[in-house]
Amino acid sequence: MSDEAPILQVRGLRAWIAGQQVVEDVSFDVPARGITAVLGRNGVGKTSTLRAIMGLIGRRGEVRLGGERIDRLLTHRIVQRGVGYVPEDREVFAGLTVAENLALAERTRAPRRELVAELFPDLTRRAQQRAGTLSGGQQQMVSIARALINDNRVLLVDEPTKGLAPKVVDEVAAALERAAHTVPIVLVEQNLQVVRRLADRAVVIAAGRVVHTAGAAEILDDPELTRRLLGVHTDGPAPAVVADAAGKAQP
Repeated sequence: MSDEAPILQVRGLRAWIAGQQVVEDVSFDVPARGITAVLGRNGVGKTSTLRAIMGLIGRRGEVRLGGERIDRLLTHRIVQRGVGYVPEDREVFAGLTVAENLALAERTRAPRRELVAELFPDLTRRAQQRAGTLSGGQQQMVSIARALINDNRVLLVDEPTKGLAPKVVDEVAAALERAAHTVPIVLVEQNLQVVRRLADRAVVIAAGRVVHTAGAAEILDDPELTRRLLGVHTDGPAPAVVADAAGKAQP
């Protein structure tokens, strides 16, 4: 596969939870380098799209990784193919230490421990601390580190800065920025300042469907497009948050 070919291709993806359809018809490509942001108001199907790609919810449609179909595989087989996943709610093992959380995630004989230590030096210092006693930001770092410790072909990251203090948001964004030099990333993120900093391109979802695909800057630098697609009113650069489905800005 050439550098120009997409690493991940999604075609006609539909998904449901408890019998309710949450993804209607999603199609997009993920380049083999850089960060692709998945944007949209709350509740439009962004998280469900990532979960469907991972096989965590019922789905139909076609998902290809490096040209190989993975939509018929179980989740653990998708992970073995090289798709890393950082879930929205972190899901660390609270009773285990940081080191144990990372060790459980290792699936190769050559885990990238040096990269993790470089990106998250605080985790090295806290290696023997139980993950449940960490701050929210530190737990998020553990969640990201668990994915980066393996040599993935693509990384799906869901709301990594959600609920974090501004200083920690900057630390998490810096880590993802550096990680993107080694692995292409699909990023679901509500903080548009983070999107502006990190993303090369953006896919916008509304009502379970892709409604716009463009360069991230093209969307965020256009106040009318930002308002129409994301429900954000601005006369200048895009603000830090995306509105919810009712048009109310989220804190």
